[in-house]
Amino acid sequence: MFDRFLEDNDLRNFALHSSDDAELERRFLAARFPGDVRDDLAALLPRIDYPLAVRSSSLLEDSQHQPFAGVYETFMLVNRGHVGHRLDQLIRAIVRVYASMFSRRAKDYIAATPYRLEEEKMAVIVQRIVGAPHDGRFYPDLAGVARSHNFYPTPPLVAGDGIAAIALGLGRTVAAEGNCLRFCPAYPRHLVQFSSVRDVLANSQRAFWALDLAGDGMRETRYDLEAAEADGTLAGVASTYSRENDAIYDGIGRPGVRVVTFASILKHDSFPLATLLDRLLAIGHWGMGGPVEIEFAVDLGKRELAFLQLRPLALTHEMIELVIDDVDPHALICRSNRVLGNGRIDDLHDVIVVDRQRFDRGSSRKVAAELAQCNAELAGRPYLLIGVGRWGSADPWLGIPVTWEQISGARAIVEAGFADFQVTPSQGTHFFQNLTSFNVGYFTVNPDAGEGFVDWDWLAAAPAVRETSYVRHLRFDRPVVVKMNGKQGEGVILKP
Repeated sequence: MFDRFLEDNDLRNFALHSSDDAELERRFLAARFPGDVRDDLAALLPRIDYPLAVRSSSLLEDSQHQPFAGVYETFMLVNRGHVGHRLDQLIRAIVRVYASMFSRRAKDYIAATPYRLEEEKMAVIVQRIVGAPHDGRFYPDLAGVARSHNFYPTPPLVAGDGIAAIALGLGRTVAAEGNCLRFCPAYPRHLVQFSSVRDVLANSQRAFWALDLAGDGMRETRYDLEAAEADGTLAGVASTYSRENDAIYDGIGRPGVRVVTFASILKHDSFPLATLLDRLLAIGHWGMGGPVEIEFAVDLGKRELAFLQLRPLALTHEMIELVIDDVDPHALICRSNRVLGNGRIDDLHDVIVVDRQRFDRGSSRKVAAELAQCNAELAGRPYLLIGVGRWGSADPWLGIPVTWEQISGARAIVEAGFADFQVTPSQGTHFFQNLTSFNVGYFTVNPDAGEGFVDWDWLAAAPAVRETSYVRHLRFDRPVVVKMNGKQGEGVILKP
């Protein structure tokens, strides 16, 4: 169908060479859609009365060795009203998914892989959105992703136990790295990010995404937790913080600040989520012959877990385990015991640093723009990227909201926690999945908590090739060397 649409409308050559996303989408939407397929969709729509997700499922998206994640578009349709209007909306969404394959973002991504865009083909899935209507909103009680390999296990967890990330509402909170809850399906009560009252308040979900049933924009809408409480959906997933006692109590039966903890599910097993995910991950791993990632959603009212998608999970496969000897701390830029990746990188002469002293959380979007400019100027030249907060965060107060293409030249990345806030490794996100599929070295450091260190003084003293309001570009004659032991989860970055 994809090839036919491009050929019938003479779009392929234009799309391959277009650099204007607005013009690309305009040309695709103006193109003729095959009449027989339109007739099939017109016959389907009167039989379905629930909201729809129109999702990409391309040839390369589920590649065994380098799966894509979040590169192409997904559109949400209310699917209400006159069938003719619903049909037009559905076809527009399908065509826009086709167009997204040729977007600048997708082209930048594919350029960094062994693949060629000419080899790619796009299928589209029209899928029921799991959930229920609530006062003009439609959403599931929770949604998330689960992976059969955990890159950051903490005892008693091991890497093969897997990891899951869940949030109230639609899965955008997890996919875009909002605040969500991470847990191991084998040890659902082992919640490192909720180890204290302060941690719960800092890391718990603050808002949720739902489909606005009165809207027509094909996108989710963000709502405060008060809306979920009014809808009656917060009670099954939330707890209450009491300022008077500085304590958190399960449920929302008392006054106080609501925090999404999923205590009734993970502590009291009101819904067997951990058991189901543990079993599904094991089956997926067996069926794919390797680590997998699944997307799911849960309707607690129907007691339904919907299995939405499964894809291979890219892992590094270096055969030799790199031994990291004791190194003089003065010779190091960074040391961490929470490292993703294995092997040695010894061709990095450039370092991009977000200046810790000048960084302002309120300006994190500006920082992302400055990083994108540096990345473009380096034009594919590999570099080490060092910053504070969570990379790729949708919440600008938790870190720097970069997208993958804005830092695509980074071969190794360091994310360091704030002085008043420890950073949680960015698992469960499309951003994180893309980084791992490119085998980027990934260091998580919380120096103020005694977890590794970054030599910020040395970085600040090094002369900069270029400097912006928040970002410094350093260049050295001799290379910066990165060493990573993937089995032990530790790594060092040596000064040139």
